[in-house]
Amino acid sequence: MRFMSIVTSTDFLQPSPALMEAIHKLADREIKAGRMIDTAGLMPLATGARVTIKDRKLSVVDGPFVEAKEVVGGYAIFELQSKEEAVALAVEFMQLHKDLMPGWEGTCEVRPYFEPNAEGVCDPLAEARA
Repeated sequence: MRFMSIVTSTDFLQPSPALMEAIHKLADREIKAGRMIDTAGLMPLATGARVTIKDRKLSVVDGPFVEAKEVVGGYAIFELQSKEEAVALAVEFMQLHKDLMPGWEGTCEVRPYFEPNAEGVCDPLAEARA
């Protein structure tokens, strides 16, 4: 089952060299185990843009975004056996931040991918019913 972990924080802080080294070791381990498919950190909001549809109008706004309360800082995609396994990896990842970046506050959200059933229809609750 495929999962995405999404890391959010209230602001962008440059990770310390020690944290980056620890994250790279964790990622290397998971890639070698065949469990991590992709991962990346994202640049600050000032470097991005938002494309929005509101009231049937499409608009583009360059960052930074003053109304942003949480910022997506990065993501990882895993192929795992269970939600519990995905949560355990998220806990390990967040513990690195707690230990190596004191004062940082954030969240790591874990969400499974939609997976089509035999008829090709996505059913996000199929595992829960099984």
